[in-house]
Amino acid sequence: MTTGVIFDIKKYAIHDGPGIRTTVFMKGCPLNCWWCHNPESQKVAPEEILVRRKVSKEDFVEKHELVGREITTIDLMKEIKKDLLFYDESGGGVTFSGGEPFMQLDFLLELLQQSKNIDIHTAIDTSGYTSFSNFEKVFDQTDLFLYDLKIMDEDEHIKYTGVSNKIILKNLQSLAAITSKFRIRIPLIPGVTDTRKNLERISKFLSELKNIPRIDVLPYNEICEGKYERFQQKYELGKLEVQSDAKLDDISRYLIDEGFKVKLRG
Repeated sequence: MTTGVIFDIKKYAIHDGPGIRTTVFMKGCPLNCWWCHNPESQKVAPEEILVRRKVSKEDFVEKHELVGREITTIDLMKEIKKDLLFYDESGGGVTFSGGEPFMQLDFLLELLQQSKNIDIHTAIDTSGYTSFSNFEKVFDQTDLFLYDLKIMDEDEHIKYTGVSNKIILKNLQSLAAITSKFRIRIPLIPGVTDTRKNLERISKFLSELKNIPRIDVLPYNEICEGKYERFQQKYELGKLEVQSDAKLDDISRYLIDEGFKVKLRG
């Protein structure tokens, strides 16, 4: 029995893989993306965060809240198995997200194995920033990899995420060489990842893979801006304008014209 740290469990998720799913959010991430929707996920250990909440137009309350909790694989599987009926009827299953699930490899592997033992479809939502040997360790127990692809320019990637993209791109090439059981997820951050130049470079890179994947286009969600305000953290990108339907249609059409299967919002 292995113990890990999670910070949320989302039931009835419909954008984290096929069908109706349970998404488990694990703590810990090697990236520090300026737009991270889950800034509370970056440290592996549970942590106290001073949260500021609005209780009226003018009044706020502040209190320390514990983010993250330790849980055994047995107890977490009990939660996952509660929705077996929904998985069976919809073709769904469980998705391990984060943070970065590979940061807790032993915990992840045991959960995958227990899920496969009872025929639950498994997916890993990953940044790709890990050793490829870790992909090999979980490969047989994973039905689908949801692979984030953000920025193709290495200097820009370092600027906005804190790490190089070399290992991410190399791992994706290696993964595509042995399987088609992955999807690309492009988070569309206004002015950063949704530029035509970046999308053209993504298209060129993906078109050269052995197995050409489906692309999930993920529109920018401004709800993360409020989370930074609650956590009293600086949101480096400031106030951004959400992509219009016309902009999203233009991006989707461009990728489709490039020969990819595209799904808006995953």
